Amino acid sequence: MLQSSNGKSPSNAGWGNPPWKIDFRSTARELPSEVDFAVVGGGFSGLSAAARLRQVQPDKTTAVFEADCVGAGSSGHTGGMTLAESAAGDLPGLGDVLEGFAEILKELRIECDFNSPGVWELGRKKIKKDSPISWSDSGTLGVVNDVPGGSADPGKLVSGLAHAARQSGAIIFENARVEKISYKHSLELQVSGRHIRAGQILIVTNAESLELSDLSGGAEPKFTLALATAPLTDTQLTELGLSTNKPFYTVDMPYLWGRPLHRNQLIFGSGLVHLQHWSELLNLDISSGEAAGLMRLLESRVHSLHPALENIQFTNRWGGPILIADEMTPVFKHHLKSKNIIVLGGYSGHGVALSVYLGRWAAEVLAGKRKLPSWNKSLGAKR
Repeated sequence: MLQSSNGKSPSNAGWGNPPWKIDFRSTARELPSEVDFAVVGGGFSGLSAAARLRQVQPDKTTAVFEADCVGAGSSGHTGGMTLAESAAGDLPGLGDVLEGFAEILKELRIECDFNSPGVWELGRKKIKKDSPISWSDSGTLGVVNDVPGGSADPGKLVSGLAHAARQSGAIIFENARVEKISYKHSLELQVSGRHIRAGQILIVTNAESLELSDLSGGAEPKFTLALATAPLTDTQLTELGLSTNKPFYTVDMPYLWGRPLHRNQLIFGSGLVHLQHWSELLNLDISSGEAAGLMRLLESRVHSLHPALENIQFTNRWGGPILIADEMTPVFKHHLKSKNIIVLGGYSGHGVALSVYLGRWAAEVLAGKRKLPSWNKSLGAKR
């Protein structure tokens, strides 16, 4: 279960219990009156950016402001699949996401069980004759393609990034919600009743605090669900076609994704809870309402996939927010109200490797070492 820096569960305990832990304890200190770089959001993107900012601008102060505990949002509640490209595919100037992700892990000395054996795309049509997977799910489900990708432990990844950011000299404040940003003269954050001046700001709250990022009308927050099975035998994994430890996702509907987990467990995920406003996440509970119904449906689907799963027990049930932006394209642009603010998010479920990779890129933009990508240039005009 996720633990906060003071040993308590994060405030979104209703999201369930993922099968990993975040091992990080922030140092209690007084909020500053001024920082050079303010990072709003302590997930994959924000922590990656903070570590990089200190590398390229060591003479300037960098502070991360996290409303709860690091990884309490999307990053600690993801499924841990590391995918190439974005949900919209390759984008102009994106580069090799997986290679960049691996380089960051190596440079920051982060051990997060990252492996990249490839990912199976599953479908119900044009299944390969040699498909090792043959499951029953609205027809026969099998392998249609093999693409780059793999998996990582989200808890270890968040922890590693947080420790790396702090070791580099970034200051991390947990339970420090940014309530408002003033744009009148100099940029000013309102945090827990305090006013903090900032030279530049990176907003990486993804599906939460959309008023801060000015994405309320340009992206849709959703809540998705996952579960982990009890350990399977090697024979069961072979029967399922998963002895090679490859993650998978479907390319047609109904959608299903999953991956092997340590100790022969499996993760399966599917389903979207539709939200009228991101603030509904604050009180969302997977044991009631629409989320509970979708979880029961997911459990039933997993039991029906294959005889090897018919009586399997589940050890963990959880969910987490995702942000779906226009045309599934990640948001990476200047804030509409200030050129000194960058907004990053909207990974549409492809955020594990991509968010770390783009977090570093965003830091380099703030430091004047790199330009913003071209793929969001028309986004403001569309709104």
